[in-house]
Amino acid sequence: MTDTPATHPAHVAIIGGGPAGLMAAEVLSLAGVRVDLYDAMPSVGRKFLLAGVGGMNITHSEPYPAFISRYAERREDIAALLQGFDADALRAWIHGLGIDTFVGTSGRVFPTDMKAAPLLRAWLKRLRDAGVVIHTRHRWLGWNDDGALRIGYPQGELAVKPDAAILALGGGSWARLGSDGVWLPLLAGRGVDISPLQPANSGFEVATWSDLLKQKFAGAPLKNIALSLPGQAPRLGEFVLTEGGVEGSLVYAWSAQVRETINRDGSATLLLDLLPNKPVDKIAAALSKPRGSRSMAKHLHGQLGLDGVKAALLRELTGPEVFADPQRLAAAIKALPIVVVRPRPLDEAISSAGGVKFEALDQGLMLKQVPGVFCAGEMLDWEAPTGGYLLTACFASGRVAGWVCWGGWKTGDFRLIVPASSRARRDEA
Repeated sequence: MTDTPATHPAHVAIIGGGPAGLMAAEVLSLAGVRVDLYDAMPSVGRKFLLAGVGGMNITHSEPYPAFISRYAERREDIAALLQGFDADALRAWIHGLGIDTFVGTSGRVFPTDMKAAPLLRAWLKRLRDAGVVIHTRHRWLGWNDDGALRIGYPQGELAVKPDAAILALGGGSWARLGSDGVWLPLLAGRGVDISPLQPANSGFEVATWSDLLKQKFAGAPLKNIALSLPGQAPRLGEFVLTEGGVEGSLVYAWSAQVRETINRDGSATLLLDLLPNKPVDKIAAALSKPRGSRSMAKHLHGQLGLDGVKAALLRELTGPEVFADPQRLAAAIKALPIVVVRPRPLDEAISSAGGVKFEALDQGLMLKQVPGVFCAGEMLDWEAPTGGYLLTACFASGRVAGWVCWGGWKTGDFRLIVPASSRARRDEA
């Protein structure tokens, strides 16, 4: 962004103090580069800390082919980033901070104490010891006419003109933690190709629930169930009935496909299997047994163990004619259609889809339209389910941006490719 490396010591500005920005700062500072990191919030890593409140799922231990498939149509782009810093490397890096990890029964990887705060504290100490200067309450406002970065802070505005800059500004979810997406028009104004931000790993709304269902069962979990889209294999898990729809881990697993179906068709149908371990013929046989004077509710409970929110949802989404026919009722129990019409608002989503397209970047994550400016983390146009995949790719992208930025400053040419992995690339077959 400024002079050649021969004229002065290297200086890189990083905008954003999440995992991608902090990882880029680590790479650069350990290489001897002077790093100033700016974050609009009163402290860094806020979304990282909140994500760890229920247990810090840092990455996943599943085999690499399955792992990389979680990034769907962007798997090749993410694979290029993971060459030098995959899930195993991330765990080793965490251990280097003095934080032990373990693999849970689901294959997810957690710090031993399940918390994000000790990891972040140890990391920030390493960064400060390496000379990284962190400026909180400093918001990036774009560029001046001379190419300097505009940084607003409580006392006014700074003009910062580093050798290079790394943008790690997050997506558009959880604005109160700093990921507010206000950077989109700043980059679009420089001709950067950007996909609109959309909710990812989000809940969905139905057209309406009955007042009775909302009053009695909003917030109730549905456990030991399966969920699918038409023509897709069901996935086991659980989700929560909300006042306006559905949310939770099993819904999030289908989030991208459901959202895109709604974008295309105006609605999407989720198929709920209330008894995934019982075949439809056995359910029909149980329902066909005489119930005598017992109510249908007691019959469902006695024969199939269906009651509470499951029975209520079955009533909500079928009619008397279905309950009068054991075969039809059995079919409904195995594939109860829940029609959703919109995702919950972006700011409520766990993460966001959309952002800076990979086609707008070179292989080292530098903006083609703005030489010397790199992008990393969730602000890139990719998405992944929960399970540690989001964090892994954020860490890896920050590492790549940092390495390539440093290499570009050394040579005076930022048109570099991603550094080769120190290990052989894994066979994805």
